[in-house]
Parts: sequence; structure tokens; C-alpha cells
Amino acid sequence: MQIRTPKELGALVRSRRKELGWSQQRLADESGVKRLWIVHFEAGKPTVQLGLVFRALRAVGLTLDGKVQEKDPQDVDLSVLLGEQKEGSLKSDD
Repeated sequence: MQIRTPKELGALVRSRRKELGWSQQRLADESGVKRLWIVHFEAGKPTVQLGLVFRALRAVGLTLDGKVQEKDPQDVDLSVLLGEQKEGSLKSDD
């Protein structure tokens, strides 16, 4: 699963917590945070403290693996495409 946003990370943790049969309070207790923090984290609040995020991940047995995302050859950068088209149209007018 690719995690690109705080909301996706929160959803992953929520899913794992439910797999474990844990309540939000149980995860909060295991992570050393308040239940309200878990509520915000699982909802994708972008300003949660990173250190606490790792505590919650550790509590449910999740790790993060970083990998370099290769650009999909089908992805098109429209600004480049339009720039090339604009340059091409200027050359054809000469």
C-alpha cells in the first residue's frame, strides 16, 4: 500500500487497529497518548507530532519503508507539452 497523505496513513493505522480488535483507547494506552490524539491521527490531521506517529505505528506492529517513486512513463507534464507545442508553433510560423 502506498501512503501519500496523512489521511492514508491514519486509515492504515485504523485498519490495523481494527484487525487487532483494539479500541482507540487501547491504542492510545499502548502508544502513550490520549484517545483524542488517536482520533485526530486516524482522521488524517496533518499536524500530528511525528514522534507520536511512530509510537502508534510501533504499537500496532507497522513500519514505514521509504522507496523512490519512479515516474510513470504515461504521466504527462502538461506544462512541458504545452511549452513544446508553443515553441513548435512559433518555429512553423517562421
